[in-house]
Amino acid sequence: MKKYEHLFFDLDHTLWDFDTNARHALHEVYNTLRLKDAGVLDVELFYTLYLQHNEGLWEQYRNGKIKQDELRVKRMRLTLLDFKIINEALATEMNELFLDLLPIRNTLFPHTMELLTYLQNRKYHIHMITNGFNSVQQKKITNSGLAPFFKHVITSEMSMSLKPNREIFEYAFKQTGAEAYNSIMIGDTEEVDIAGAKQVGMDQIFVNHISDTYTSKATYTVTHLQEIENIL
Repeated sequence: MKKYEHLFFDLDHTLWDFDTNARHALHEVYNTLRLKDAGVLDVELFYTLYLQHNEGLWEQYRNGKIKQDELRVKRMRLTLLDFKIINEALATEMNELFLDLLPIRNTLFPHTMELLTYLQNRKYHIHMITNGFNSVQQKKITNSGLAPFFKHVITSEMSMSLKPNREIFEYAFKQTGAEAYNSIMIGDTEEVDIAGAKQVGMDQIFVNHISDTYTSKATYTVTHLQEIENIL
């Protein structure tokens, strides 16, 4: 089996359970800001609509169509509009509170800590490449107990690029001393993590937490983090 030295993990939806953590944070935003009184009558619908807008806006952000600050507030503005609420001040307040609350949530996918301990004991160099914002991602990593495992955390802000663009991977290689042939990318998004790694000639592990019937073109595919131990 091919020998890897450097492992590059994605964070959100791969190790850190974004959907679960966002649900708890958004419920707290909903209750703290009394959004029911403002006309948001269904908290679970509020959460579902937020996720939909967030995903779409992140795709626009990756494609350079919107900027970071616009993404942050617009996802709240659009969710309020779904409830026929036009209130820019409230959208801004929701965003600020959400960004305070989200990074302190610490739910990880099952077997995350066990896997990282296993890989650390195997003497791999473990790094992270994330499209998230510097301050938010660092807080997530620290508060969830992931920090001791990662030698380098490469963010889109730091590299001035985003996955799947090759520049963020090339920046990561320079920062870590890794090269494509001795590295592997581990992530949950085919169009971002897997496609980006392929561009620079790096092998990939597609982490499919959602469906065990989806066929991926990645080097390896797993449906549970524990299965990565069979590869590495």
